[in-house]
Parts: sequence; structure tokens; C-alpha cells
Amino acid sequence: MKVIQLHKNETKLIERAAKQNREAQHVLYELHAPKMLSVCRYYIKDVYQSEEVMLNGFFKVFKYLKTYKHEGSFEGWIRRIMVREAISYLRQKKTIEFAVEDDYLDQGSENNINTNIEVAEIQQLIDSLPEGYRMVFVMYAIEGYKHNEIAELLKISEGTSKSQLFKARQMLQNKLKELNNNSYGTN
Repeated sequence: MKVIQLHKNETKLIERAAKQNREAQHVLYELHAPKMLSVCRYYIKDVYQSEEVMLNGFFKVFKYLKTYKHEGSFEGWIRRIMVREAISYLRQKKTIEFAVEDDYLDQGSENNINTNIEVAEIQQLIDSLPEGYRMVFVMYAIEGYKHNEIAELLKISEGTSKSQLFKARQMLQNKLKELNNNSYGTN
């Protein structure tokens, strides 16, 4: 059995792609496109628009590949570009709205909802959130951004970020309860 050094191979692939080698760029695209499409899809409901954003993101990846410093994961670097591209797209479409409320209560209420929910249903629940709630929720809960980073990227206050997350969680919990009640007939 031959052991393949993935990190070393990816580094060489990145170096070749940075020199405009189309074959290397294609391989990097094929490796990362599925995950990056799902990243874009978190922010943008429409699959076709998500694909467009992802393609624009990859254009920037290959344009700025020479600036990648091989610090941290390459996938993480691409992911940040995709998140910024999705936010930029939504700003251009002027679909981002944030409820201006800096005060929120993190009541920490944990609801144990017993439900067998599919990934597609979870995505639908996330899609049903208002734009501002969805962006903050995805950035915080899925992407792992901190509130100060979210505030900086979205040009909002940290309090607004926290408030949007709190409200998104509340809304998702209510929708999950509703799903749970409907599936067990306990309306």
C-alpha cells in the first residue's frame, strides 16, 4: 500500500495553479467546488445564484492565489473568499435587512426536540429565516465566526449580531417544535 502525502501534493497543486496552470486550477476546482457550493448555498436560497456566486468566488481564488501564504488550511482560505463573495452578492441585491435592536436576552433555553429531520429540511428551515437572521446564524453557528468578526464583515454592531443570532435561534426552535408536533400529531 502506497501512502499519499495529501498536504504536499496540494501544496504543489496550489503552486502550479498560481502560475496559471489550467489543469491544476481545474483539479483544485473539482476538489473544492462541492463544499464551496454548500457554503454559498447557506447564504443564498437560489441554487443557480449560489452557483454564480461560487464561480465568481473561484475566479477570485485563482486571481489572488499568489497571495495565499500556506498558513492554515487552504480550504479555510477559499471558504472565507466564498463567504465574502456571498455577502457582497447579497449587498448588491440589497436583500440584507437587520432588525436594529442591540438589546437581547440570551436565556439559554435548551429544548430537546426529538425529531428525525433530514438535511434538506434543515436547509429549508435555514432558508426560511429572514436574510439578516440567516446570515448571522450561518456565520456564527456553521462557519464559526465570532460576533466581532460578523459585525465587521456585515458592517453592523456586535449587539445587532448577537440579537440577530438570538432571534434566528428562537425562530428555528419554534419551527422545529412545529415540525415535531406535526410529525407526532400533537398539534
